Amino acid sequence: MESDYQGTCKALYNPDPTQKKGRINKSTANQPNNMKDPKKLRNHFLGWQCRLRQHAVRNADGRPSTGMQATITPANNKKQFGPVNMGLVKKDPAEITSEFQHLVKKTHDPNLRQEGAIKLLSSAYYQYPKEFDDCLTATFAIDSDFAQQLIEAGACELHFEQHQQQFTLQSKVKSLSEKNAAYQSTYWHNRLFNPVMPASINVLKFKINWRTSTVTPALS
Repeated sequence: MESDYQGTCKALYNPDPTQKKGRINKSTANQPNNMKDPKKLRNHFLGWQCRLRQHAVRNADGRPSTGMQATITPANNKKQFGPVNMGLVKKDPAEITSEFQHLVKKTHDPNLRQEGAIKLLSSAYYQYPKEFDDCLTATFAIDSDFAQQLIEAGACELHFEQHQQQFTLQSKVKSLSEKNAAYQSTYWHNRLFNPVMPASINVLKFKINWRTSTVTPALS
């Protein structure tokens, strides 16, 4: 999956996030998106994410920037958690998932795996944002209390911020089965960057409500 990287030993495998990020700008976060077409916000976010990820694989050895991570506030709890690495998945991930899997099984050397992943992802992979699904994923330990809390809440707020760009996204949350295509793509992508990731993990899917989400500065 085209998720996100954290170097050779970490990738998108998130432990229980307890580090607090900056406060959400409540003056804008609670205001619904006032654009007539919420697709404009969605496309703007996906384009921004693809640019950040392309820069990460081309210039930072795949390490995620702050904008690729979210502060998460469960709907049933006002406490913020994060940062949590978030992943992007292709709308049709089967082919790229097979490539990820091939690279993982090709060698046990984590450095060679990462080199192969960066070569694959730094070409044209993030060149076309419209090829990506507008749902996000994140991985957690199978016994993660925070992941369980999100599943029980069923909804949350995701806050992304880098430089002067901020997004506050309202999202539904659910756990994916191992047979799910987004689960498989996320799992094999993250294995490329995290050689110690367990065989069993929890992959959560975040489905964004673009009508009630916001961006700062506002789009014209």
